[in-house]
Amino acid sequence: MRIISYNVNGLRAAIRKGFVDWLATDPADIICLQETKATQADVNLSEIEALGYHSYWFSAQKKGYSGVAVLTKRIPLNVVYGNAFEQSDFEGRCIRLDFNDFSLVNAYFPSGTSGEERQTYKYQWLDEMIDYLNALKLMQPSIVLTGDYNICHREIDIHDPKGNKNSSGFLPEERAWMDKFFQNGFVDTFRHLYPEEAGAYSWWSQRFPSVRLNNKGWRIDYISVTEELKDKVQGAAIFPDVKHSDHCPIFLELKDVE
Repeated sequence: MRIISYNVNGLRAAIRKGFVDWLATDPADIICLQETKATQADVNLSEIEALGYHSYWFSAQKKGYSGVAVLTKRIPLNVVYGNAFEQSDFEGRCIRLDFNDFSLVNAYFPSGTSGEERQTYKYQWLDEMIDYLNALKLMQPSIVLTGDYNICHREIDIHDPKGNKNSSGFLPEERAWMDKFFQNGFVDTFRHLYPEEAGAYSWWSQRFPSVRLNNKGWRIDYISVTEELKDKVQGAAIFPDVKHSDHCPIFLELKDVE
């Protein structure tokens, strides 16, 4: 089972930049998208469907904002739209697909970069997400959580840890949440296979073109699995050369799951 997580920063814009051509290379069985900024009706899905992908969408109520979607060649047993927290669902931040051997949760974590109010909501959302995942684990212990987490966990995950120590996305409270998350039965699949690989980033600021060229990035996109799936992690990767967005796709391969 090959899974990709990708914040496309607007799916329609990504399509104009060659997203469908990339999809035609068969990068994965399941493609989890964040920040679609569109509804299903806004996108011509015929070319995507012709490649064998079925799509499941959970969009924000506000047009052109947030939203998640999953493109999959594997038909899920069940799809759950949202996580039952009102503001999160209003903003289209979470969708779950259940398969035979695991549940896949695709989430777009809030950013706190626009100000104190959104940073406060980010902390609220993080606490709600822990509660949601703990409840889900009682039903299905095998979980894959894909998404843009909007947090760098460790200094190795950011190009300038000292300069960003007071930046949203690398605040001590956010990093402490990541500690708690990974101590609560989840595994960072990329770090599981590559514990000390530096310069592995998934997002670069668009303010200056040289930032991505010089790889001054942040690793804020993750595919995490519960301990039950840890031994099934066969491969993980980050694809910085795929450029339809200010993020790039990240990849996980699991063995012996359906």
